[in-house]
Amino acid sequence: MTPRIAIQEAPFDLAEETARLTEGRSDIGGLASFVGLCRADDGLAAMVLEHYPGMTERAITRIAEEAAGRWPLFGITVIHRVGRLPPGAPIVLVLTASAHRAAALESCAFLIDWLKTGAPFWKREELADGESRWVEAKAADDAAAARWTAA
Repeated sequence: MTPRIAIQEAPFDLAEETARLTEGRSDIGGLASFVGLCRADDGLAAMVLEHYPGMTERAITRIAEEAAGRWPLFGITVIHRVGRLPPGAPIVLVLTASAHRAAALESCAFLIDWLKTGAPFWKREELADGESRWVEAKAADDAAAARWTAA
């Protein structure tokens, strides 16, 4: 199983990506999905996401391969958008497929927790008043990700 990893400016299509992951498979019993959207918090006009091409894809591929080693998965898709995204725009898609729901759900949660805390993206918020600010790491996100490294 080779994870599908894409970093792109263009929107993704959940139905198309689900069909691509499950095509020709009758052994999939659980498919988990997570779609992250740009939230309109604190006067946000847009979120600008930047990455370092090559480095980001390699890092996400490594963590997807770790997920495949932890859970019995038949497929993984991770699509993360970059560029300027207005509130309501989809930012990230994670799909995981397995024979059973627990592996699909847990691996999907693992991947999104890692993407939120460990993926090499830089996020800047553009505010309605014309100001902008870099997004800082949140302790709650770090705590969520830490559960996957606990003994």
